[in-house]
Amino acid sequence: MTEGDRHEASTRTFLACAADVARLLHLEAAADVPEDQRARHLAGAARRPLLERATLSEEFFDPLMAAAVYDPDPSFCRWFIEPALYAFGRRRVMTALLGYLRTGTTAEIAGAQRAWYCAHLPLRADRSPAYAPSGRRDPALDEVGDVVDQWRKSSSTQQRDHSASESHRGSRRPLS
Repeated sequence: MTEGDRHEASTRTFLACAADVARLLHLEAAADVPEDQRARHLAGAARRPLLERATLSEEFFDPLMAAAVYDPDPSFCRWFIEPALYAFGRRRVMTALLGYLRTGTTAEIAGAQRAWYCAHLPLRADRSPAYAPSGRRDPALDEVGDVVDQWRKSSSTQQRDHSASESHRGSRRPLS
């Protein structure tokens, strides 16, 4: 598969993910938008309605995570991560990204790494109605120390494995 084929497949996958989120929000499919811009258009259309909801049903979680992971732009994957953080908690979001890191394809691993950065966004009571009227939320939703430790360990292991496979394939010369 050429780089162009991989990019095209990735673009189609992101479009499907963004369309899933838009469908759950009952947003229009944006048929009048050129296909190469449709995914970004749907993501932009979904951003505000996602943040304006005090809760999101369970059916939103997997599509939000997939859209964040497959979004090719690290600046925009926030549009899916942020509402997931508010609705489902930092712990659950980071655990899902850890799953992509551990078992994902090369594209999913790269996407999880981009989304991991956004998963550290500060949460503010004035930004989302997901907070109780008192401005508080269950702290257990955001306890992630052990998940961060697992991410670091898995990331280090993955880097070592990648280096070993590169060395095995002969693309690196052993150091003398």
